[in-house]
Amino acid sequence: MEIWTEKYRPRVLDDVVGQEHIIKRLKAFLKRKSIPNLLFAGMQGTGKTTAALCLVNELFGEAAKGNFIELNASDERGIDTVRVKIKDFARTRPIGDNEFKVILLDEADSLTKDAQQALRRTMENYSSICRFILDCNYSSNLIEPIQSRCVIFRFKPLAEEDVKKYLKRVARSEGLELSEEAIKAIFEEAAGDLRRSTNILQASAAIDTKVTEEVAMEVVGKAKNKDLEELLSLALNKEFLKARTKLHNLTAGQGVSSDYLLKQIYQQVYKLDLPDEKKIKIIRLLADYEFRIVEGSNPTIQIEAFLAALGEE
Repeated sequence: MEIWTEKYRPRVLDDVVGQEHIIKRLKAFLKRKSIPNLLFAGMQGTGKTTAALCLVNELFGEAAKGNFIELNASDERGIDTVRVKIKDFARTRPIGDNEFKVILLDEADSLTKDAQQALRRTMENYSSICRFILDCNYSSNLIEPIQSRCVIFRFKPLAEEDVKKYLKRVARSEGLELSEEAIKAIFEEAAGDLRRSTNILQASAAIDTKVTEEVAMEVVGKAKNKDLEELLSLALNKEFLKARTKLHNLTAGQGVSSDYLLKQIYQQVYKLDLPDEKKIKIIRLLADYEFRIVEGSNPTIQIEAFLAALGEE
């Protein structure tokens, strides 16, 4: 079975989801048939690598094979990679009538400082025949000399409307029934990450061609909002034993991860019909118990203690 993130990956800039302000500027480079060194920064799944591949495809066409190379810095992050692989490719002249070659370096912020210094020199020495597209999550992890040699584009998390249109298009192509509630649940889980959204949709489709909120929640191992609302309501009303039973039903019965449940509760707190002062106290409680779990305490015991503490507020 084909992976949908690759099956539906855009091939041209016009098909890239969201990031309109960036795509517009990249198209301007295409018109001139020339690009500077580029730095794409932003969270995962926002289209950084896709935009780079689309740019290269439209820039070189059939000649891309000899004039383009893609490397992942998280796999090969040492100075030898820069001195051998990158330098050997950058120093050779482009094939055909192209003025330059392109190196795409994924996860460039994983490079060691020594490797980054070597990369800086390579970018400087072969600027006439080679361009670099650096892709990273955090541009601050790159040394200043590299940042100053690049035009920086910052990719934002995708808006809900963009994700919604994309998921509906994939669902139509795959013959799926996709409910609005399922789309909202997928978007909230992926938080603007289109790759994760697509993976959740594909996993849901493997369960049922009718993708509902329940199916999507089963895939990601999350509790439904109404169950969380009931859990918090029981705890706030000092019905601890009922709240504890509900908790065990979620974790043991539905397979919801105990250590992930507090993160869901955190999101649900803001939706409760409570005074702001009460919400602030609950958030502080959440912070205390989440810290205990991170430090190694038993998640189930800590969540039960959190529910008991809610009844005392």
